[in-house]
Amino acid sequence: MLLFEKHDKVGWLTLNRPDVYNAFNREMALAVQDALKDCEADKAVRAIYLTGAGKAFCAGQDLQEAMQTESLHTILHEHYNPIIRLLRSIEKPIVCAVNGVAAGAGANIALACDITVATASASFIQAFSKIGLIPDSSGTFFLPRIVGFQRASALMMLGDKVNAADAETMGMIYRCIPDEQFSEESKKLVLKLSDMPTKGLGLTKRALNASFQNNLEQQLQLEDELQSEAGKTYDYNEGVKAFLEKRRPEFRGE
Repeated sequence: MLLFEKHDKVGWLTLNRPDVYNAFNREMALAVQDALKDCEADKAVRAIYLTGAGKAFCAGQDLQEAMQTESLHTILHEHYNPIIRLLRSIEKPIVCAVNGVAAGAGANIALACDITVATASASFIQAFSKIGLIPDSSGTFFLPRIVGFQRASALMMLGDKVNAADAETMGMIYRCIPDEQFSEESKKLVLKLSDMPTKGLGLTKRALNASFQNNLEQQLQLEDELQSEAGKTYDYNEGVKAFLEKRRPEFRGE
């Protein structure tokens, strides 16, 4: 259901139901939650990489399971909402490597990650309207903030397929990468992040999260507080020393 490894200071998560395009069922959703919590607790893990096995990233919810579940509330409350909260609250960078179609909840999980890249052959679909549902898994929160209200509204209501190149152009993802370079380049990105000052990156993530509801004065105050906290880290001192000594810094994530 989920392939999970930890090495090179990275937690590697691969959705692994390729026969159903990595559609989520309860077992996989709970496994993702457990793996994310493990990465959060393990100080040796300084970045997280999320991708899918086979031709798809994630087709969203397994509809056969959904029809057998007592309520959609259960699926959201116990499966997807905890995943979204973990993606946003873990103060370590999370790279989502979209290796194929990302539909429904799969698309919105990708949007909730810190840095999302996609292979050129990938696509994003807000498929909910096609079965009479509303976008969930934080889609109505993040997508309008990323691409604007009008575009988000149209994508959600019409269920248009967005290819990776267009997703990059509209700011939905960070980069569209040629298929033949995707695995190497996306992994290079997360490995770079795993060598960076993890505490500072985590505090940056905290500030970005708060910026969605803070006014300017509140955000300035938060930046002041978080900058003071960052200035007390080992990595800040190492970064300044390395700059002055004209050498490469050796960050510890502390």
